[in-house]
Amino acid sequence: MRIAGIDPGYHRCGWAVLEITPRGGLLHGSGTIVSDAGEDMARRLHSIAAGIDQLISLWQPDVMAVEELFFVKNVKTGIGVAQARGVILQRAAAAGIAVAEYPPSMIKKQLTGSGNADKKQVEYMVRRMFELPEDNQLDDELDAISVAVCQAMRSGIPEAMQ
Repeated sequence: MRIAGIDPGYHRCGWAVLEITPRGGLLHGSGTIVSDAGEDMARRLHSIAAGIDQLISLWQPDVMAVEELFFVKNVKTGIGVAQARGVILQRAAAAGIAVAEYPPSMIKKQLTGSGNADKKQVEYMVRRMFELPEDNQLDDELDAISVAVCQAMRSGIPEAMQ
């Protein structure tokens, strides 16, 4: 099974592709889709859609796991992220890919055992699972990896992953 994990955003959208094998999980790739802050929202959303289409075409995931929107302090930011999530969900649906959505607390619980874990604890677990260097990834990328791992764990993957 191939899982695409997505941390939605309209400026930086994190992505990760995780392959589940009989021996555990293999992280094929991860990164961020970046839209130009100088563009209007329609163009930024188009950039996100194009990046998701490219990810789907290149990696052909079986399922796309997407982090749900949580409470945000800045309403304008929350609306932008919600719009980006809509684009991401639509592109997955258009490609016939199953979508799973997880709230941040579920992702944290799957990776650390606590739904109240802080970002550093989740980052530590992700880096430990995949032996990632300490400073090469953006938060959005690490969050996308954690979303993919959550989907893998919720799907009953081999114990080697846990």
